[in-house]
Amino acid sequence: MHIHPVPFDHPDAVKLNDQVQAEYAERYGDEGDVTPLDASMFKPPLGLYLLAYDERDRPVATGGWRGQDENDEGYTDGDAELKRMYVVPQARGLGLARRILAALEDDARAAGRTRMVLETGAKQPEAVALYTSSGYAPCVKFGYYRFHDLSMCFAKPLSTS
Repeated sequence: MHIHPVPFDHPDAVKLNDQVQAEYAERYGDEGDVTPLDASMFKPPLGLYLLAYDERDRPVATGGWRGQDENDEGYTDGDAELKRMYVVPQARGLGLARRILAALEDDARAAGRTRMVLETGAKQPEAVALYTSSGYAPCVKFGYYRFHDLSMCFAKPLSTS
């Protein structure tokens, strides 16, 4: 497996984004995550988007971060928000999400971000397990879904030590 930075609107990123949206829609019975996103949000040094490819050069996992600062959606200065973490079903259990998460944390830290934050949902127990086992703790809700009952928000300091 190899991981590469790509634009958020790269064709392989769009393909995996469509797959994760379909999974969200199935789990939650809605249209998926409607948080407004665009490719400019993930351009370094203000963000990063990664794709993992298997040995046959098929896209199998994705994730990104975008910079956030204090605003009326509950973010604080220095936040890096994790978005679109996803591993295709046939590649789950290989540690790809953990590798992408670590790379995103390292990049956000290098960009001067002080805290990684994320929003997930109660119907995504695998995601909750990944984040809590990676040092994330529940935090005050933020973002587009902050008023939704099934929304769960987590944060992790990005210390430089």
